[in-house]
Amino acid sequence: MINKIVQSMAEAVAGIRDGALVLIGGFGSIGQPNALIEGLIEQGAKDLTIVANNAGVGHNGLARLMEVGRVRKIICSYPRTSDPVVFEELYRAGRIELEVMPQGTMAERMRAAGAGIPAFYTPTSVGTLLAEGKELREFSGRQYVLETALAGDVALVEAWEADRWGNLTYRSSARNFNPVMATAAKLTIAQAQHIVDLGTLDPEKVATPGIFVQRVVHVPYGEPTVT
Repeated sequence: MINKIVQSMAEAVAGIRDGALVLIGGFGSIGQPNALIEGLIEQGAKDLTIVANNAGVGHNGLARLMEVGRVRKIICSYPRTSDPVVFEELYRAGRIELEVMPQGTMAERMRAAGAGIPAFYTPTSVGTLLAEGKELREFSGRQYVLETALAGDVALVEAWEADRWGNLTYRSSARNFNPVMATAAKLTIAQAQHIVDLGTLDPEKVATPGIFVQRVVHVPYGEPTVT
């Protein structure tokens, strides 16, 4: 019987190695798998390369992972947001590397990895510092830069619902990068607000089929407050 639901956070994050490339879902703090990140801190993996939309907020989640010294490099679109205090301190001290990547390019590089596409051309970043050293090619009179697929060793994602096969749904804007990251990693670990019986999920709402997910851990936060 296929059952991808694990019984503890330690079991969920077991085996993540030092130096791993970890994809972390979320748009700011929305949809960020903070419980899994805390589990990763407890697990102890270090020298990590993180791919995320931004460089953390406050002192929680991704920011906490950086603050405790586990991240060697971050690849993101928005290193400076309303409250990236941890990242800025580390970067100014030369204790963390940064690679800035346009948001759409980052998403497409991960989508390509999940689809088995090794590389693609995009007009984004042509003529900027981000295109330096990359192959350029002209199509129909316009310049494009070659970008390679971005695959992770591990993806940490937050889901709204999951079943024991690993099928996932997401809630509103918390979906963001989570589905595309789930397809792009060798090992995808999901924290889910709700665990439901097999066969009860509406197939039209399943954004991540279970074939892309290896582990699910139940992390109930409670129903959102409506104001």
